[in-house]
Amino acid sequence: MNIFVGNLSLEITADELRREFTAFGEVLSVTIMNDKYIGSGQPRGYGYVEMTSKSEGETAIAKLEGKKMGDRAVNIVEALPLSNKSGTVIINIRSSSRFNKKRERGYIN
Repeated sequence: MNIFVGNLSLEITADELRREFTAFGEVLSVTIMNDKYIGSGQPRGYGYVEMTSKSEGETAIAKLEGKKMGDRAVNIVEALPLSNKSGTVIINIRSSSRFNKKRERGYIN
């Protein structure tokens, strides 16, 4: 289960965040997002924790939501997937354009 952790203190480390979640089950990975792309490397104030079990993750979310870590109360929710299980992004394509109507008429006998 992937968990979004928001409103993180800028001083919190991945090890501290891992310690908080380990109390509820096995933690696979902890990622604190930072500004490495613009060169500063400063934390962005949010991150992700991946746990092995969905039930352990749900318990961690329930127990840690609103808990004060550092100088801030954190927001914790289940992270949404970026795509479906097959790895493809779902795009809704409408066929109401003029081009598609002509094309559809061309194939009708």
